[in-house]
Amino acid sequence: MMDFNNKSIFITGGTGSFGKQFVSYLLDNYTPKKIIIYSRDELKQFEMQQRFDQECMRYFIGDVRDNERLKTAMKDVDYVVHAAALKQVPAAEYNPNECIKTNINGAQNVIDAAITNNVSRVIALSTDKAANPVNLYGATKLASDKLFVAANNISGATGPRFSVVRYGNVVGSRGSVVPFYRQLLNEGKTCLPVTHPEMTRFWITLDEGVEFVVKNFSRMQGGEIFVPKIPSIRITDLVEAMSGNTDYEEIGIRPGEKLHEVMVPEEMAHHTLEFDDHFVIAPAITFFDKDLDYTKNRAGETGKAAADKFEYHSGTNPHFLTVEELRALDKATS
Repeated sequence: MMDFNNKSIFITGGTGSFGKQFVSYLLDNYTPKKIIIYSRDELKQFEMQQRFDQECMRYFIGDVRDNERLKTAMKDVDYVVHAAALKQVPAAEYNPNECIKTNINGAQNVIDAAITNNVSRVIALSTDKAANPVNLYGATKLASDKLFVAANNISGATGPRFSVVRYGNVVGSRGSVVPFYRQLLNEGKTCLPVTHPEMTRFWITLDEGVEFVVKNFSRMQGGEIFVPKIPSIRITDLVEAMSGNTDYEEIGIRPGEKLHEVMVPEEMAHHTLEFDDHFVIAPAITFFDKDLDYTKNRAGETGKAAADKFEYHSGTNPHFLTVEELRALDKATS
């Protein structure tokens, strides 16, 4: 496992659900030199500071759209987690330019700042929506993923290493369906809205997401897209688990929304390696070191080539959570 003791860790979008959980994990398990929260909302930073006021904490106001501010803020940093993004699918459809400025231009700015400051390792958070995207948010995150993979070309053999972590919907994260359903139920609603009854999604807890990112700092060689093996859910099962009944109100699919999600598209099967608890999509391009062998990672784990026409799809995933498991998970995360 990566040793974060006496290291400086920089988190873009650090006031979000992931950032707060990641900071909690670092403080519980390590003694970092600095943890830098970089985000643009002063109120969220003030609120986070009431919870995390340890001596190692730093709170920097800034936007990933601001290249110069990023370069200044990232000085003497060892590790970067890029979590900042505009993530709401309908909002991105109606405000495409704003989404592009943050998710694509911002990604390149993070890369430039990391190379300028010669940080050690960078992990960018992606999304299942970046695989075979049908919405603007997914398309910008696919572009971001490509930028972070190709950044290993720019940094060269001795510069920062860049990798990507891609996972599905995070249980209870800000803006996700679980807190929305909880709010409706607290208001007395008994029939919850469903966009389509056949909808499935990949499902991961915030703790699992943080631990996966931490593990991949140890595993990464640079250029990988790491995908965890996680369960799927049926949206109708989630409704039953949370409301106690099978009634729902079908409201129609929102702009840019998919019925199912894919984390490893079939077209990338020949670049995909399967490990015990995750998949790796190896880079399609050759860069700083032609001899890199992605079948064995830096943590000593060994993977094997995925089967021909392999696809990691939320609707065909062999592992689905039951209503009972969803109910227990809802209670544990509420």
